Amino acid sequence: MDLKKIRAVFATLGALVFPGLGHLLLGKWIRALLFAFAILLLFGLGILLEGKLYYVDLSQPILNLPFLATASTGLPYLFARSWGYGAGNLQNQSFDYGTTFVVVAGLLNLLVTLNAYDISVGRKK
Repeated sequence: MDLKKIRAVFATLGALVFPGLGHLLLGKWIRALLFAFAILLLFGLGILLEGKLYYVDLSQPILNLPFLATASTGLPYLFARSWGYGAGNLQNQSFDYGTTFVVVAGLLNLLVTLNAYDISVGRKK
């Protein structure tokens, strides 16, 4: 395996583990800080607004899609789930907004991951 492929693997996996980490590993620290700030802000606001963090539910397979979106934030998702956040409160008026923020944070992190991959293989600067 050449150095370019190894760099691409580490940047992509790093971006999936924590928002902005892929860009940080590539030396794009300003982008890394901006992406991390934006994604963590969306995720944190979603949790504060009592949004739902989805989990794998084999009885309702369609709910696995939002699980993939929310889990794509990486470590923030794992920490929030392990600390008991993200149960979602349907009685709260901000439940829908919070859930949307959390899902969008995960989807945005997927786009940031693809961007880190493109930079690492030389498609973008």
